[in-house]
Amino acid sequence: MNVQWYPGHMTKAKRQMQEDLKLIDLIIELVDARVPLSSRNPDIDRLGQNKSRLILLNKADLADERQNEAWKEYFQGKGFHVVKVDSRNGAGMKNIQNVIQEACKEKIERDRKRGIKNRPVRAMVAGIPNVGKSTFINSFAGKACAKTGNRPGVTKGKQWIRLNKNVELLDTPGILWPKFEDQKVGIRLAFVGSIKDDILNMEELALTLIGYLKEKYPGVLNARYEVSEEEENLGVLEGIARARGCLKKGEELDYAKASGILFDDFRSGKLGRITLEWAPAE
Repeated sequence: MNVQWYPGHMTKAKRQMQEDLKLIDLIIELVDARVPLSSRNPDIDRLGQNKSRLILLNKADLADERQNEAWKEYFQGKGFHVVKVDSRNGAGMKNIQNVIQEACKEKIERDRKRGIKNRPVRAMVAGIPNVGKSTFINSFAGKACAKTGNRPGVTKGKQWIRLNKNVELLDTPGILWPKFEDQKVGIRLAFVGSIKDDILNMEELALTLIGYLKEKYPGVLNARYEVSEEEENLGVLEGIARARGCLKKGEELDYAKASGILFDDFRSGKLGRITLEWAPAE
């Protein structure tokens, strides 16, 4: 199954991000905890050289906790600061403030030596589309966020959100697109809903997800739909269709509807906490 997705404004967004990076001290990169590597853009490491780095494993509540810990260790081993969050319900958010200070302590110390006190850390939120950047900014900034507006020496039109006396956030998130050199990346992003369902063959995708769940999370499909996991993947999808009454006229099974139910259940966490990409064992 071939999944591709090339929005036309990719180059412009990348150029914009390069300009914005000159203004900031810290990149806060959001990744989807269920697919941490697939939901990164490798360009961000090149673009963000010499900047402090914080990776947020977002939607951590939907991902396998053992894998959340394994990915946290993996990224920390590569020199990143890491926090597990769920920006929809605010879990993990209160830890971020301290980690920002820790990530930028060299900058804060440099400022102090130059006699600059209390200059806020300037941060940018970056990540691929649909990873939850806007939700995170709203959750982190809260309702009371004040835009500090244009500043002398700051590019015209740049808006900063003053979170508190220690942190300012550039309010335009840096958007980069995933790289699809490996087809598995596209498929994983399709699983979590980062690619529009209407351009995908959802039934074919459902069979691939069933195969993965049978291998890595045996028992999950049986617990939810009372289907035999001994069946071929198509047999399992048939079982889901029967269990949920997905029938067309003439008692024919409606595979499209059954596929939709499977993805709704997976994406909302009703199948349990599932990670689609496991941390490399180092």
